Amino acid sequence: MSASTLSPPPHQPRRRRMVAGALVFAAAAGGLWGVPGLRSALRPEPAPALEPDVCIVAPPTPYDPASGLPPTAARPIPVDARCPVCGMFPARSPDWAAQVIFRNGDAQFFDSPLSLFMYLQDVARYSPGRNARDIMAHYVTDTARPTAAGGARWTDALSAYYVHGSSARGPMRAGNLPAFSTREAAQAFAAQRGGTVLAFGAVDAPLIAQLAGPGGHNHP
Repeated sequence: MSASTLSPPPHQPRRRRMVAGALVFAAAAGGLWGVPGLRSALRPEPAPALEPDVCIVAPPTPYDPASGLPPTAARPIPVDARCPVCGMFPARSPDWAAQVIFRNGDAQFFDSPLSLFMYLQDVARYSPGRNARDIMAHYVTDTARPTAAGGARWTDALSAYYVHGSSARGPMRAGNLPAFSTREAAQAFAAQRGGTVLAFGAVDAPLIAQLAGPGGHNHP
């Protein structure tokens, strides 16, 4: 075999010198560019931690003595009040709104009678630290009394009548149980828009679950 066959390619010594220079530089740099440092520098950065999902609880609205209203009377809806069930602003849907008032005068407002019924099923879930026994008054908006008539449109939710299955669609674009202060008014509405008239006690858990849907109008 000839000597030319055994000799390294002309570029090999240059490559060795480059590798040796890199090793000398790494040694001079100490820990910063040593093997541990290189591993640390080349290690992929961990994905940023995501903020946990937080359920924002709609706080109740305290009673204002300056309003001149009795503590358990129905009151106007503050523009910034949120429904504790769905998070909507009930003041934006006054034709459907509802409210409850607690023993201490605090109020919770709802975008629809459906949200009110969902709330009453599990008050502690939507208003931690409270329960249904603390509620002194329940109100819904009387659908039969137009806004143009002026004055209060609130009526007692416990003695009101509700129409299930009508063509009316509330804030959540679903059957939100329009409410009426008299059975006659509810029947007249059902005759025009369809549906079945129900007293407060007839709106039971299965119906509420059906109207709420699979989480569509539910509190996460």
